Amino acid sequence: MRMKVLDHGYVEFVEAWGHGKELTVHDTGFIDNEIGIIESARQSTQGNFRGWGKDQTLLEYLYLSKPKHAGPFEFAGMTIEVQAPIFVFREWHRHRTQSYNEMSARYAPLPDNYYEPNFDNVMERAHTITKNKQAQGIDGIFLTEENSKTWLELLDTVYNRAELFYDFGLKIGIPKELARIGMPVGHYSRMRATGNLRNWLAFLTLRMDPAAQWEIQQFANAVGSIIHQKFPRTWKLFRLETSKK
Repeated sequence: MRMKVLDHGYVEFVEAWGHGKELTVHDTGFIDNEIGIIESARQSTQGNFRGWGKDQTLLEYLYLSKPKHAGPFEFAGMTIEVQAPIFVFREWHRHRTQSYNEMSARYAPLPDNYYEPNFDNVMERAHTITKNKQAQGIDGIFLTEENSKTWLELLDTVYNRAELFYDFGLKIGIPKELARIGMPVGHYSRMRATGNLRNWLAFLTLRMDPAAQWEIQQFANAVGSIIHQKFPRTWKLFRLETSKK
């Protein structure tokens, strides 16, 4: 399950867990990775999973109660692989509740992939009125179509020169760990990220929000699609909660 994001990025499902003591596989091949949440919640009373006919109410209570009983949602989770621009990873890695392992340019040459923003998207973002100062240009400066096209052309030039610099360093024997230092944050990198379900939902709460940078929103939406498929009951409760905010 790999979903394309931006021009060269993707989010790919690797594995999920949370099936509890016994692996439950439905006729469709769906593995129920939310039973472990219920088993964890009942650990204090030494109870067991009783079937979703009875335990759906418990799941809803755990997630929707105020304050939320979020601990049991740490007993389910997933691992994904992500290819994204480095500046997206800079934001993503602020979620320190996940574990990461990123590709290293110390061991292998980097692929020639750079993020190029879409012209229409750049113009739309520049002219959208928002209270989010991070999403605005400098006060008093109006972005014209001509200047936007010039900027995108210059970006291509920057990327090309960075790639030439990198390739030249490798060809003349510069160590890979040094040859990479000229790479811009628009260069793509790749990582695996793993976390429990509670913390994935915390990630989505922040990164699917309209105030988040547009690029990481696209990756968060892809992550949400995977959670929807792998943890459908919890996803429904998450969407119900976020729709009320």
